[in-house]
Amino acid sequence: MSNATLVINAGSSSIKFAVFSLAENTVSLHMIYRGEIVGIGYRPHFTVHDCTGEIVSVAKQSLITENIRSHADAFFVLFDWINHSLSEFLFIAVGHRVVHGGEKYSIPVVVSEEILCNLKEFIPLAPLHQPYEIAAIETLTQQQPEMRQVACFDTAFHRTQPIIAQQFSLPREFRQQGILKYGFHGLSYEYIASVLPEYLGSAAEGRVIVAHLGHGASMCAMKARRSVATTMTFSPLDGLPMGTRCGAIDPAVVLYLMKEKGMDIDAVADLLNYRSGLLGVSGISGDMRELLANDNPHAAEAIDLFVYCAGRELGSLAAALGGLDALVFTAGIGEHSVVIRERICREAAWLGIRVDETANAANNSRISTMDSSVSAWMIPTNEELIIAEHTIRVIGGNLHCG
Repeated sequence: MSNATLVINAGSSSIKFAVFSLAENTVSLHMIYRGEIVGIGYRPHFTVHDCTGEIVSVAKQSLITENIRSHADAFFVLFDWINHSLSEFLFIAVGHRVVHGGEKYSIPVVVSEEILCNLKEFIPLAPLHQPYEIAAIETLTQQQPEMRQVACFDTAFHRTQPIIAQQFSLPREFRQQGILKYGFHGLSYEYIASVLPEYLGSAAEGRVIVAHLGHGASMCAMKARRSVATTMTFSPLDGLPMGTRCGAIDPAVVLYLMKEKGMDIDAVADLLNYRSGLLGVSGISGDMRELLANDNPHAAEAIDLFVYCAGRELGSLAAALGGLDALVFTAGIGEHSVVIRERICREAAWLGIRVDETANAANNSRISTMDSSVSAWMIPTNEELIIAEHTIRVIGGNLHCG
C-alpha cells in the first residue's frame, strides 16, 4: 500500500482538493487526482480529474449531490469516495491552505487545539476565508480523528519583508494590535520562487516581480527569491482590481458611503468584495475571458483599468526593488491570457521589457525577446504541490517533488 496525502482548499461554498501519492521506497510526490465539490448548500456538484486532466467517473453522482447540504456532508462524501476509489493508498496527512497566519506563523505547522484557537483569533482579519478553513479542520478532526492535519499559510511567504514595508502610517498602538500589511497569495509565490532557477538560472536571485493574476490578483516583488513588497496589504481587498473585489481605494470612500449614503458595514463589505472590480466596472462579468470576448465598451473599460493598475503597481514594485531583472506571469489570467500579458508588457516598455509576440501567443515560458533588458515569463503556479510538500516535510521526512 502506497502512502498519500490530501490537500484541501476550503471556501464558503466549495471544497477544492488534490491527492498526492508518495512513490514506493522514495520520497517523491506525484499528483494523481484533483477535484472540487462546489455549490455546497444549494446546487452541489462533485468533480474529479486525474493527473492527465481527464474527468473521473464518480459513482452515484445524483445520490452524492443530493446528500451535500453542508461542508460536513461534503467531507463525508469526499472520504467515502477516497475509501472506495483509492483503497490502495494509505492517507497519512491532510494539508490545508489557510489564508491568515498573522504574525505568529511564518512556517507550516501541525494543527493542535492550541493552534486552532490561535487561528480563530485571525478570523476578523480574514472573515471571508478563515472561518471556512477552520471549519474544514474541525470537521476532519471529528470525522478522521487520527488524521494529522497541517496548516499552510498564505501570509507566511511575506514575513521576510522589512518591517518598514509591512507598516501603515497609523498610531503605533494599532501596529501593536496587529494592523499590518500581511500580503497574500504567498503559497503561489513560494512555489514560483522555488522553480525560478529552472527558468531564469542565476537571474532568479535578482530582482523579480511575479504577477499572480486570477479572479483574485496581486503582485509580489522578490529579491533573492524572498518577498520584499506586495500589492495586497491588510486584506485580500487591496491592490489590483480583481474579479469582484475593488482593489486599492481611498478609505474616505468607505466613510462617505457610510455617512452620506447610509450604507452599513455589511452593505459596504458586500459592495467591495462581491460587486466591484471587473464585474462592477463592466456591469457584465468578473471573468476576464468573458470581458475579452465582449465588444461592449464597458467591458473594454474594465480591461483597460485592470491593465493600467497593473502597470502602476509594476512601477511601484520595481522602485521597491531598485530596478527590475524579470517579470513573471502566473495564475489563471497570467497563464492563459495572451492579450493581458502583452498589454501589461507593453505598458512596461519603459522598464526595458520587449515582448515577443510569437512566443507569447504560443504560451512559451519566455515571452520576451532575447535582447529585452528585462525578461518576461509565463510560469504555471502549483499551490497544491507546495502545500503537499510542506505537509509531508512537517510530519516527518524530506522529499523532492516529481
